[in-house]
Amino acid sequence: MPYVVVGIILGCLYALTACGLVVTYQTSGIFNFAHGAIGMFMAFTYWQLSGGWGLPWPVALLLVLLVLAPLLGAAIERLAIRPLYGASLGVTLAVTLGLLLFLLGLADAIWKPTITRRLPEILPGHQVKLFGVVVTYYEILVLVISVAAAAGLRLLFTRTRAGITMRAVVDDRDLTSRSGANPARSAQLSWALGASIAALASILIAPLQNFDQFNLTILVITGYAAAVVGRLKHLPLTVAGAMALGLLQSFAVGKLPNRWLSDVAPVLPMALLFGALVVLRPARLEAVRLKLGRDRQTMGVRPSMVLAVAFVLGSWVVGQMLSPGNLLTFGHGIVLGIVMLSLVLLTGYGGQVALCQMTFAGFGAYFMGKYGGSGGSLFGLAGAVLFPAAAGTLLALLVLRLRGIYLALSTLAFAYAMESLFFNHQLGYGGSLRVSRFVAHSQRAFLVEVSIVFALVALAVLAIKRGAFGRRLSAMNDSSIACVSLGMDVTGTKVAAFTIAAGIAGLGGAMYGGWQGIVGPNDFAMLTSLLLLLTLAVAGINVVLGATFAALYLAIAPIIERHTLANFTYLTVGLGSILLGRFPDGVAGGLSTAADRVRSLRRRENRRLDSVVAGDAVTAGFGEEVDVVGLAR
Repeated sequence: MPYVVVGIILGCLYALTACGLVVTYQTSGIFNFAHGAIGMFMAFTYWQLSGGWGLPWPVALLLVLLVLAPLLGAAIERLAIRPLYGASLGVTLAVTLGLLLFLLGLADAIWKPTITRRLPEILPGHQVKLFGVVVTYYEILVLVISVAAAAGLRLLFTRTRAGITMRAVVDDRDLTSRSGANPARSAQLSWALGASIAALASILIAPLQNFDQFNLTILVITGYAAAVVGRLKHLPLTVAGAMALGLLQSFAVGKLPNRWLSDVAPVLPMALLFGALVVLRPARLEAVRLKLGRDRQTMGVRPSMVLAVAFVLGSWVVGQMLSPGNLLTFGHGIVLGIVMLSLVLLTGYGGQVALCQMTFAGFGAYFMGKYGGSGGSLFGLAGAVLFPAAAGTLLALLVLRLRGIYLALSTLAFAYAMESLFFNHQLGYGGSLRVSRFVAHSQRAFLVEVSIVFALVALAVLAIKRGAFGRRLSAMNDSSIACVSLGMDVTGTKVAAFTIAAGIAGLGGAMYGGWQGIVGPNDFAMLTSLLLLLTLAVAGINVVLGATFAALYLAIAPIIERHTLANFTYLTVGLGSILLGRFPDGVAGGLSTAADRVRSLRRRENRRLDSVVAGDAVTAGFGEEVDVVGLAR
């Protein structure tokens, strides 16, 4: 019975956060990856009002739930979400993931993680015995609020005009506006409501767990498994899935052997999320556009080789000028650029949104550290590519039928689970692993080696883009249904893309470990994978030049961060991702578009000049003809 009680309480909390997620998805058609971050930010705002500034907790709670959270949700819808209606799925995913990163960085900047905080207790010291189990009044309150919220949302969407209008906006925005409703206002109301529910769930969860930014965000994200059970639209199924999730987690923690608890318990909700996605297989082949930005003409062989040589020479020149500390930071960004090249292939070309590339990089670093020897053997480097490639193949086979948001969720769950199940277990909590370098040993010489590897991988990715496999990736990105109807092997293409991308990421991981010399579990955290994907999306995810820009940005951003604003990288990348709703092509795409406009203007001007010259010639010819006729007369 104690496990049942704890499971029901956890299930109620998961149901609350999952229902808030379903509200925004069902009424706007956009999956809000930042739902947990919104709740976390509002929970810390509640602490600031009550614990920091001394407001009575009921006043602070009402102020957050009825004023501040709705205002935040409405502002997010107006500034970040409204430009996304009609945008590709890839853009919507990048914007909401960027919002998650931005709110995490902003919360870290406002409320320092090094300071311990506790929310004020609600109904402290009151408890009652039910079925032989001691239950606090707070737990009963959580149960009542969760049931009331689920019932209220059900009534809202089935019995009220406002709720029906919210749902109608997703089905047909133009038809809804013709019936006299205001689609923009309805969408804004739904996001305001979703933000309030996220805030309520986080405030209720916080006293039961560690009150820190990342932990609270992840705890709310674990409720996504319940939303997946409800197929992101059925509230009763969502509540049932949340209760099952809570009971499974409670009994697993209570019954698992102690030697497994430290590894399994923290990631059990994410593992259940991954299992729900794989077993339920909620996504079928859809005719959706996943692209981030428009297609670009592939660079030719000669100019790409010239740029590759220029990149290596430029890195060597910069390396000679930097101090040892700045050199370490600069090379760190170049190494991460190799991992981002794998995302250009997988996500930019193939449209497969993966949030686990640093996990594959970690596999490569692990193999290089374990089997590369003191001098960094060729066997270790080869294994650093093949071992992650095999893991990528296995993951691709598991998530074969998932696309879009479901694929992103599954790779997110995989990355978070691997932190405890693999890296913390193999390297130890707070542990480390020494990784050798392959050839060069000095820092500046290894920077040249890393730059050469980056240039070679970039040339290989461009060669793939120009070949038949690259054309299949682009076709799969455009429409999987069309590819299947034409007889293309979509399954083989997807598996091959995951395998090659994981191998490239593993190579980047081996270089990453060699550059640092020592790696630990925190180097391959899920948030790092998220940061790489979003940085590349802002720079231009469907061109190799975007990976180059992203690598250079990550090379200089930490240097700027040390001298200016804490969390500068998170804040700028998050803000840049939010702006993708208005500028989906990214920096490289924007530069390419500007160059195309300049070339178009030049061609137009040349045609105009040619026409003027031709006209003058014709005029001159007519003049000569008149003179001849006159002479003849």
